Amino acid sequence: MTATPAPRVTIKDVAARAGVSKGAVSLAFNHKPGLSEGTRDRIFRAARELGWAPNLTARTLAGSRVDVVGLAVCRPARVLGLEPWYMEFVSGVEGVLAEHSCSLLLRLVRNMDEEVGVQESWWRGRQVGGSILVDFRADDPRVGLVERLGLPVVAVGHPSLTGGLTSVWTDDATAVTEAVRYLAALGHRRIARVGGEAALGHTAIRTAAFDEAAGALAGAWQVATDFSGDAGARATRALLTASAPDRPTAIVYDNDIMAVAGLSVAAEMGLRVPDDVSLLAWDDSQLCRLTHPTLSAMSHDVHGFGAEVARTLFSVITEGVGAAASHPVPTPVLTPRGSTAPPR
Repeated sequence: MTATPAPRVTIKDVAARAGVSKGAVSLAFNHKPGLSEGTRDRIFRAARELGWAPNLTARTLAGSRVDVVGLAVCRPARVLGLEPWYMEFVSGVEGVLAEHSCSLLLRLVRNMDEEVGVQESWWRGRQVGGSILVDFRADDPRVGLVERLGLPVVAVGHPSLTGGLTSVWTDDATAVTEAVRYLAALGHRRIARVGGEAALGHTAIRTAAFDEAAGALAGAWQVATDFSGDAGARATRALLTASAPDRPTAIVYDNDIMAVAGLSVAAEMGLRVPDDVSLLAWDDSQLCRLTHPTLSAMSHDVHGFGAEVARTLFSVITEGVGAAASHPVPTPVLTPRGSTAPPR
């Protein structure tokens, strides 16, 4: 016996649940004036409860094209401008946006509260057709914001951080474990990690993975930074000023800028890489191949990652708000070069 399919939820059902007219629902989802914030929020809540979303393809054909995608980044401009990862990521996003005749609206913010305000302003002001969310934290307030507004987004982060939003992510825990095991296989028993901002979710994932992977080592150190070269240099200097028996023989860095800075510090202190200390960078880039010695790195296709994020966002926009899915991309692969060797 064939089961009778559940009736399709319509805009009329949403209007009835919210106690408003169909026109009011249309005003809310098209972000037009004429409704109080309380009424607008009641409509969005009713839509979520019923699992309904407007057909954004139809809205596009009706004249509300997706011309702009938003990306807010909570990093100082001086750091972002020097970080190859973000440049490669944005170039991958832009490549897909160009295929859709769409532009990227990039905004640097000082903190999470400011980003929440920016995302809400963009959506209510119809400045963007969707947003890319990066640098997730535990209990990230953007998850609730997206649910309340009905904003189409793709989250760049592990599903444990993104609250059921459609996400694209790399398996950082597995990559960290591989890095530690590789260095241990070379014979290193004192390994340090110079990590990024401690509050970031992916930093916390890497920190936990490093603790677990390094548990059997004779010595393990972790230092949190802000991803800048200056911070990476200070952390490296602090780690290497200890006497030889008490300092690490290998250091893993959370990005390439800090690893390059660490290489300079080692030279400044008269230490040879890799004879005295091995260095391993995250986010392989041209920087890692221009140093002497060249830096070993955890490599992945950041440009392709950005492109996958943009393609996923357009899928969310086409399929409607709330189309949740998880899209893991290939785990970063260890690429050995001249900066790693067995300890002496």
